[in-house]
Amino acid sequence: LHTKAALLAQVNTQAPSNVIDCSDRNNSKYYVVVVQYTARFNAETVKNFLYTLNNGKISKKKFNLRLAPEETSIKLTGYEHNAVTCIGMQTDIPVILDEAILKLDPDFFWLGGGEVDLKLGIRTSEFINFVEPFIVSCSGT
Repeated sequence: LHTKAALLAQVNTQAPSNVIDCSDRNNSKYYVVVVQYTARFNAETVKNFLYTLNNGKISKKKFNLRLAPEETSIKLTGYEHNAVTCIGMQTDIPVILDEAILKLDPDFFWLGGGEVDLKLGIRTSEFINFVEPFIVSCSGT
């Protein structure tokens, strides 16, 4: 189970009114977060990361990540619940990869494969090269 990842489509509920899409990966309305299936996502650490990423020019109050409604997730990713993958999403959503996944040995994990009963196995290093995620320590077990 430690090599299985959960992908969470997140919406920034406090984004300024002019932030409506994913065109600015540093200050996006939406993010996909990849954490180990057995880990607990910590939105506060991502909030702090995004604040720092924007050099403090955007108030911390303007970052509040919550799980996107299922309909929104489907519209943005093109995948239903438990099938979301970062490969081939409908929208170019910035991806945040939990740093704990980098520590897996071997360098490999499983993620959604586009259908509920399909999983995609990938080397973490290949995932990083292909997806170019932000790497953030954003979980606890």
